[in-house]
Order: sequence, then C-alpha cells, then structure tokens
Amino acid sequence: MTDRLVIIGAGGHGREALAVARAVNRVRDRWHTIGLVDDGVIDRRLVDDATVLGTVQLVIDEGDEHVIAIGSPSVRRTVAERIDDAAPAVPLVDPSAWIGDDVDLDEGVMVHPGAICTTNVRIGFHTHLNCGVIVSHDCRVGDFVSLSPGVKLNGGVTVGDGAFLGTGAIVLPGRTIGQNAVVGAGAVVVDDVDAGATVVGVPAR
Repeated sequence: MTDRLVIIGAGGHGREALAVARAVNRVRDRWHTIGLVDDGVIDRRLVDDATVLGTVQLVIDEGDEHVIAIGSPSVRRTVAERIDDAAPAVPLVDPSAWIGDDVDLDEGVMVHPGAICTTNVRIGFHTHLNCGVIVSHDCRVGDFVSLSPGVKLNGGVTVGDGAFLGTGAIVLPGRTIGQNAVVGAGAVVVDDVDAGATVVGVPAR
C-alpha cells in the first residue's frame, strides 16, 4: 500500500475517478488516502465526503501518485506537461473492467466500470476509457484520447493522440481516427477520419 493517490480535477470526471479508486481499495488496500486537487473553485457540496488536498501544485511539490481526471484531452495534456516528471502518473482501472492478458495500459490511463479491452491492445498515456467502452483486438489508442461512454472500437482500429469520441460512437474495423479529431455522439465511422476533423452522423461525415 502506498500513502496517497491524488485525483487531479474535482468536477464530474474527478468524482467518477474517486469512485473507481475507492472500488480498487475495496478489492485491495492500494492507497491510505485518496484525495482531490483542483486549481479552480471546488463545489464542496458535491465532494463533501472526499479529502480535498489543495491545488495541482501540491502534486508537483509532494510527488504523489496521481491521475488526471479532466474530460478535455487538450487540458489533460496541459496539466500533464506542467507536472512533467515531478510525480508518477498511475493507471486507474475499475475492478469491473475486463482487461485481457496482452493489453498495455500506459501511465495515467483511466478505465471506468464495464469497459473491455480484449487482446493485443495498446492504450496511450492519460487516455480515458469511460463506462462501457469496448476496445477490440489489435487496436492502438494514442495519448490523451477520450473515449466517451459506450464507444466501440472494432478490430484493428487506430486512434491518434488527443482525439475525442462521443458517447456511443462506433468505429468499423481497420479504420484510423487522426490526431485531435472529434467523432460525434452516436456516429458510425466507416472511413478514416483526418487529423483535426470533426465528423458526425451515420455514416460519419
């Protein structure tokens, strides 16, 4: 057991991360203290039962294990670059998630309840797999990606750094989502998506 896990961000994602961390601790005593930090105003009505530790600077000063629980891929990247090598990011995986034997999760990855990664899957730094996400065989998901609840990546999909896939989006086998692309909620991706593009609809255009 290590001393402390710090969750960076006290908004909705932060509170979800807090629930995941507590679920991990119920399975095995991983952290003595689980606390939140945020540089903004914290609504203590929503985090009243959590330990509020201070601002992001605390993580830099104390070198705590941490996850960045911020929805925006670009903001998540900015925070990670600020912390740099001062403190270790750790994967945070809900016990209900199903992670295959041949799956690599990089530092700072968050995997929420009910998510599935099958085999030969690679998930990059500080990427979020929200509730019910399915990442099938041979997928490559880059750094700072957000896969919203219910996203489904079929076999051999590549997702570039900083991409955002909305709730329920489906990507057909072998397709590539470019860096910083946005895929709308409920979209079905049948063709590759260029870097920086936004696509919506069925099929996604």
